Amino acid sequence: MATQISLGIALAALIGYLGYRRGALSRSGVVGAIITGGLLFGLGGFSGAALLLTFFISSSALSRFRESQKESLAEKFSKGSQRDLWQALANAGAAAACMVGWAITGEPIWWAACAAALAEANADTWATELGMLNKTPPRLITGGRPVEVGASGGVSLGGTAAAFSGSALIALVAVIAIGFDPNLQSLISNSPALLLIITLSGLAGSLFDSFLGATAQAIYYCDGCHKETERHPAHRCGAPTRLIRGWKWLDNDWVNFLATGVGAMMAAGLLVFVQ
Repeated sequence: MATQISLGIALAALIGYLGYRRGALSRSGVVGAIITGGLLFGLGGFSGAALLLTFFISSSALSRFRESQKESLAEKFSKGSQRDLWQALANAGAAAACMVGWAITGEPIWWAACAAALAEANADTWATELGMLNKTPPRLITGGRPVEVGASGGVSLGGTAAAFSGSALIALVAVIAIGFDPNLQSLISNSPALLLIITLSGLAGSLFDSFLGATAQAIYYCDGCHKETERHPAHRCGAPTRLIRGWKWLDNDWVNFLATGVGAMMAAGLLVFVQ
């Protein structure tokens, strides 16, 4: 086990370095990748590596897709396309915790929860990156009021379809990966159900993310630009921002972490019911 964990950390460090060189990770993001990736690779072996690499590669690629078209919306988000330490922990921390649970207990339900957490992270990233390119304005998930593209809590048909696709990709990789892991053979008989459970759990977690964005997430206002933003204490223009709604502590990183946790718990609960 110690050797596998050491190899996992080494692989995570390599992936983190490559992500840094390509601009997908900041220096602190590399640290986050080593922490979460080391646990997922070291404890999850091939299956854990397959899940995390699918999420990292697909989400990083979409972050760069039509990047110039998204630049005008960057002011709304608290951070740029480079993931830092807290973003890495927010997106993969719940999955890493579930993988630790699987390593301790040997219960495959923990592994399925890990896959669902990453499915949610992928769903949310795909919805954000592709939803921003939608020509139709999104609507607030809580009441259907039209909002600006990129606004927290906004959903659209295209963005939801992207979220479903991102979640389904992780679910498909998960179902394929269990066939190569002798410790997960008990899940093979439930492969069709597992595919559906992980996909729907990831999508549900993504919608919960939007719900928090519309209700409790901290949203600020720049009096200089007269625009809403997640950025604090200063906007991109340099002007200070002030809280206009939500809980100050509930920033986008916490929203992402909670949403991945919801995806993981939903998958675990559904799998118990199916079994």
